[in-house]
Amino acid sequence: MKKPALPSIDFKAIIEDFRRLNPNDVGTWPLAPKVVVLVSLFVLLVAAGWWFVWQDQLASLDQKRVEEVKLKEDFLSKKRQAVNLDLYLQQLNEIDRSFGTLLKQLPNKAEVASLLVEINQAGLGRGLQFELFKPGAEQIKDFYAELPISVKLVGTYHDFGAFAGDIGRLSRIVTLNNISITAQKDNVLVLDAVTKTFRYLDEEEVARQRKAAQDAKKGRR
Repeated sequence: MKKPALPSIDFKAIIEDFRRLNPNDVGTWPLAPKVVVLVSLFVLLVAAGWWFVWQDQLASLDQKRVEEVKLKEDFLSKKRQAVNLDLYLQQLNEIDRSFGTLLKQLPNKAEVASLLVEINQAGLGRGLQFELFKPGAEQIKDFYAELPISVKLVGTYHDFGAFAGDIGRLSRIVTLNNISITAQKDNVLVLDAVTKTFRYLDEEEVARQRKAAQDAKKGRR
């Protein structure tokens, strides 16, 4: 069985139809020119729509998709924080309690003098002889001040150890630093050290410290 032959296209006739077109009477145009003009107008409209409208809209759509992804990530992050909020509050309360306990171990201005007396008495109570007990200049930190005290004690090794234990058991924070022990005659030892104690700053001192820090930042600009 033979396949039906495909209809032949008379290109010469189509070209002749385009030559005889009357632009003032579109209704009398042949079918081929009408189809070509309609397809051309459709392609032109699509191209114009893409250039003037759809291109910006698609770019805006891509931007909105990126924002959507970011908002979803922010939502999930905040959701995790909300789920763990009770745990965070519990940890914050524990930190506040720990900080408050440590802060109570720092004397204020009025209590520093009595703390120095306690340190001195701790040495004398162990039979140590003070050859030097010299408080140095305070070093101001963020919310506390550090007071170094240079000491020179004469005694035995056992008495030094007991003195260090007594210092550690004081109600306030006191540390022994830069310890150096040298021997003298008759098993007598000399201990040189820097004893440091700390006190918390009052509100006026904290405000002054913050202002100094802000002025220093402005000066570096």
